[in-house]
Amino acid sequence: MPPVPDRWRGVCETGERFNATNCNRKLVGARFYSKGHRANYPTDPSDAAARTREYASPRDAHGHGTHTASTAAGSAVAGASVLGAGAGEARGVAPGAHVAAYKVCWFNGCFSSDILAGMDDAVRDGVDVLSLSLGGFPIPLFEDSIAIGSFRATVRGVSVVSAAGNNGPEPSSVANEAPWMLTVGAATLDRRFPAYVRLGNGRVLYGESMYPGKVDLKNGGKALELFYAAGGSREGMYCMKGSLSVADVAGKMVVCDRGITGRADKGQAVKEAGGAAMVLTNSEINRQEDSVDVHVLPATLVGYEEAVELKNYISSTPRPVARIVFGGTRIGRARAPAVALFSARGPSVTSPSVLKPDVIAPGVNIIAAWPGSVGPSGLDGDARRSNFTVLSGTSMACPHVSGIAALVRSAHPSWSPAMVRSAIMTTADVKDRQGKPITDGDGGERADAFAMGAGHVNPALAVDPGLIYDIEPADYVTHLCTLGYTQREVFKITHSAVNCSELLQDNPGFTLNYPSIAVAFKHGGGEASAVLRRTVTNVGAPNSTYTARVAAPPGVKVTVARAPTTLAFAEFGEKKSFQVWVDASAAAGKDSAEGCLVWKQRSAGQGRRRTVRSPIAVTWPVE
Repeated sequence: MPPVPDRWRGVCETGERFNATNCNRKLVGARFYSKGHRANYPTDPSDAAARTREYASPRDAHGHGTHTASTAAGSAVAGASVLGAGAGEARGVAPGAHVAAYKVCWFNGCFSSDILAGMDDAVRDGVDVLSLSLGGFPIPLFEDSIAIGSFRATVRGVSVVSAAGNNGPEPSSVANEAPWMLTVGAATLDRRFPAYVRLGNGRVLYGESMYPGKVDLKNGGKALELFYAAGGSREGMYCMKGSLSVADVAGKMVVCDRGITGRADKGQAVKEAGGAAMVLTNSEINRQEDSVDVHVLPATLVGYEEAVELKNYISSTPRPVARIVFGGTRIGRARAPAVALFSARGPSVTSPSVLKPDVIAPGVNIIAAWPGSVGPSGLDGDARRSNFTVLSGTSMACPHVSGIAALVRSAHPSWSPAMVRSAIMTTADVKDRQGKPITDGDGGERADAFAMGAGHVNPALAVDPGLIYDIEPADYVTHLCTLGYTQREVFKITHSAVNCSELLQDNPGFTLNYPSIAVAFKHGGGEASAVLRRTVTNVGAPNSTYTARVAAPPGVKVTVARAPTTLAFAEFGEKKSFQVWVDASAAAGKDSAEGCLVWKQRSAGQGRRRTVRSPIAVTWPVE
């Protein structure tokens, strides 16, 4: 690693099992924040007798921070694996980046005052990118500590990347909706960890697992009797701790419904009751989603369709038996990427005129670094140790994009956070590795813009986008006024006095210069057309020309106001403005419709012809 930059003003805060020598040229800063936590839970975090595996220091006690930090900027590690599974070279997206860690979360959660304190310190310390794998449900921006802290960061030139949340596939579940943040949803990879369930009747059900124990991969060991607590207690069906009888499950393969408790926790409950193996079954809401775990006993997760067949077999057979056949790691055979089922969706609740999430990135079964004090399953009773483990969530997708943001910032140090976000969004892919439209779930229907935003990130293209949509911090304030926020509510976010009436008078017809286009019309009449203004800046070659191509949403007329519809740039840094007319008068009664606007470079000499794509989403939100 190169020396720590002279402009860096951070510190290495000491504490339990962490001192200043733990920092180096890679980990250049580390702080922790517990005042908000202590105000809610007065017990001192350093009191070992009264806490659950926690360190009163920047040291990570649970693994989430280690996993996400290494995903964003971990150095290359050859021969990495999760106890032998998923072997290969582990490397963060921006391995040359310096890292500073700000621990704001504890066993009992994350508190707003700690989050804000950490974000403010990070900005003062001199970070370029803030990666926030935090957030839950959509709330008004003036009540959202992450939105407030990230606004302050954005004003000071810091790119803020955040997780969209894991409450999908429900519509309008996306969190971290502030337009000054880059909000990331989760997508799948083309890597699989097959673990088949071979039933006694000869049927084979597909499942996935990362159980690393010594099991006969060819035969899956001997067949075990299946047990499912159908007709028993609800706790037993979900394999909750203490709910299983040793007499019922000892030596058997136990079927556990997914939900209420963690997936790995169910395996621990089965093991403690004497069970020999476990099959986790998805509920209808989980469908075919396949997040794997490093289970403490032979186990696999099957989709909802397989779960129905498995339970039918159990209920119709006097002595149902099965064996699990582990298939190791397989790469390149599955269609990917696809939007993860759990990834939160738009439309945005707080700001329907801004499309969220912005993009999707790898977030399912991600292998990354793991602390040596925690077993790879994350369970307290797991005595195994591994430098890596697997996790799924938009928390895992977020640092992928944070690393890309760092790469873009490195290539273009003078770019604003909005320019960085625009470069990542307008170069995103909307087709999978097979050249087909990205789907919502593996093999499912085509993913819409509310699931994947602008598409799946493409790091190689993001550093050279051709055109970008920039936004000044003051424009975000005007946008808040267009949302109908009061002066007091705007002040809570911006910490500046704003007269929205005057601001909107000075900016008639204002629309935020966002890289995507979202229009919300009222149900049952009213306005059925809108005019949106956009400005692009040429960050590619001089003397370049772009032509507009519009794929209008069904039933919606979209017109780009240029005559002809071209943008000709003579110089680098030159700006061109255009208007987009959206007429939805023929589409009344719909809930949503989508299309896209693409600016295609006419010629680029020997280089690639750049494509600058903006999704168009039209909604009719129910009042």
